Amino acid sequence: MTKKIMFQGTGSDVGKSMVVAGFCRALKKQNMSPAPFKPQNMSNNAGITIDGGEIGRAQILQARACNIEPHTDMNPVLLKPQSNMGSQVVVQGKVLQNCKSEYFRKLKPKFMQAVLESFNRLTDSYDIVVVEGAGSPAEINLREGDIANMGFATETNTPVILVVDVDRGGSIASVVGTYNLLPENEKKLIVGYIINKFRGDISLYKGAIDEITNRTNLKCFGILPWFEQAKLLPAEDGLGLDNLKHQNIKANFKICVLRTPRISNFDDLDPLFQTENITVQVIENGQALPIDCDMILLVGSKSTISDLKYIKDCGWQNDIISHYRRGGFVMGICGGYQMLGKKLSDPKNYESNIKSIDGIGLLDCETTMSDNKNLSPYVGIDTITGTKFNGYEMHVGITTGNDTNNPFSIDINNKKDGAISGCGKVFGSYVHSIFNDDDFRQNFLKKITGFEIEKQSYNKNVETTLDELACHIEKYIDIDEILKISY
Repeated sequence: MTKKIMFQGTGSDVGKSMVVAGFCRALKKQNMSPAPFKPQNMSNNAGITIDGGEIGRAQILQARACNIEPHTDMNPVLLKPQSNMGSQVVVQGKVLQNCKSEYFRKLKPKFMQAVLESFNRLTDSYDIVVVEGAGSPAEINLREGDIANMGFATETNTPVILVVDVDRGGSIASVVGTYNLLPENEKKLIVGYIINKFRGDISLYKGAIDEITNRTNLKCFGILPWFEQAKLLPAEDGLGLDNLKHQNIKANFKICVLRTPRISNFDDLDPLFQTENITVQVIENGQALPIDCDMILLVGSKSTISDLKYIKDCGWQNDIISHYRRGGFVMGICGGYQMLGKKLSDPKNYESNIKSIDGIGLLDCETTMSDNKNLSPYVGIDTITGTKFNGYEMHVGITTGNDTNNPFSIDINNKKDGAISGCGKVFGSYVHSIFNDDDFRQNFLKKITGFEIEKQSYNKNVETTLDELACHIEKYIDIDEILKISY
């Protein structure tokens, strides 16, 4: 009989995704067959799956921890925010519709069937399904129709372990408050908690455990010390950029990234952050582009036209053009590529309520948005260095124009991707994860920087970090006890 266990957080960004990934890899090391599952996710960091859909990036990492291919069943409901009030709704890997938050709350109960279908398929195929909640179950104002936390747990009778971020402070209140806000039938499913991100002497927390036990009778399954290497793993959402934006190390080449409200698939940056002699600086609203910037990199966006307007409102368009006129490089990936053209059109308001907007104008091309989403793996050769690389496409819109005749890459079917400006300083591509490919990253950076780039294996680094995370979990968490209460 397949086991199941669910990790829910006492808040957002408490480290649930990391705990699940490490727990899955630890189970795999015990020759078990685990699979990750997140009923509902909200993230613009997504990737493609083996069955041709898309799911949250965290579940793709967790699948990797299990040594299995990512599948849409691992994240059956994905919300991709397009504005402060609405999101694109993806169900079992396919775009269903765009809707405002209030309307989605009315639709949520209808999605439980899809959630249960996906969950049941996983339980039929694996030894144990490790479930991740979303946000916090203590948001009882959102409990009606819940499919992400206790709504799912009660429907499937899944035991729940709370994950607590002690680094934020207030950990006792987080556990006790979360537990006491739940009704009695839901309290029965809470079997214990894990203290995460602890710094210092663990023995000092004994009094806190005693207090939590006295007030809740919950079991502490372990205290996880701060895991510094977590920054080497792909982050799930924009909060992950907060740990990376102050990159001020001395290097020979500086890449500047503009942080826009609907930035997406920014895990494209991860290999660059880890590359020797390269500095990646994330630029926030109110900051001007530094004069020592060598390349501006515009990454993906869930609302390209809105984010382009944001860039203009911040005054960054002038900075980009000035940088280009000084001879600097500019590169755009996916939505960033579309922004670099002369015009973006959205005649049916697929992504925003703006029907058209002038682009930055550094590439001679135009993009028209459509409701046809391209989700596919990509194998091609870049035209700059002649290096074969792998990635994936995830975009809406068709880009045409003179510079597309000078493509960034050509795939194995001889299809052209992207564009390069006549001066050879501006690049655009629809392909994500291109910098994950070690040969491409090394050769491309060597070409534009003019100096040798130390070859590093990004994927090997991720695997090593997952193994180290599993050892971290094994050392500090009572896995055997957790398996005993998994049912």
